[in-house]
Amino acid sequence: MHRREFDSGQPRRSRRFQKSLARYPQEPQDHALGRSRGGFGSKFHLVTDGSGLPLAIEVSAGQCHESKWFEPVMNAVRIPQLTGRPRTRPGALAGDKGYSCKWIRDWLQQHKIRVVIPRKRNELSDDRMAFNKDDYRRRCVVECCIGWLKECRRIATRYEKLAINFLAMLKLAMIEQYLRYDCSDRASGQSPTKWAKTGDSP
Repeated sequence: MHRREFDSGQPRRSRRFQKSLARYPQEPQDHALGRSRGGFGSKFHLVTDGSGLPLAIEVSAGQCHESKWFEPVMNAVRIPQLTGRPRTRPGALAGDKGYSCKWIRDWLQQHKIRVVIPRKRNELSDDRMAFNKDDYRRRCVVECCIGWLKECRRIATRYEKLAINFLAMLKLAMIEQYLRYDCSDRASGQSPTKWAKTGDSP
């Protein structure tokens, strides 16, 4: 009772969160933690190339919808070229029905990216952007990449309190994947892909 009487009235947990937010301005208010159908945790949004190599990743709270992080994760793609500026836009993009909304299709059409996203049942069909099932089957590479990332225990079970530290662990795992690919036989004679896949994982 004595300690509570002289307390400021603010929960200690809230004060600790405010202290970390003041120290790290880039840290989100909710620390990228939220409750979804899978439980309480974080969700990462991933873009890979046609071979399944991760290109960009972002972290959000578990209840955050995929479409809200589509543009930030797409704008984070930077593929170095031998000459000129880094490449930022693929020739085509495949995603699941979570990315099927009008503004995403308009954004892709504005950037001259071919859309490979199945439509929802309540959406009107558009012959200008027909869905190709054969191309959509190639989207499995992003699911394989997500499965590989979840094999890293520190990613499957988030130990970091701060979202920026958790994002750093994800990028460290991406670097490990690049090193494995660079030292493998697949790396020789590969040309830059025109495909990109997008997905998310809770």
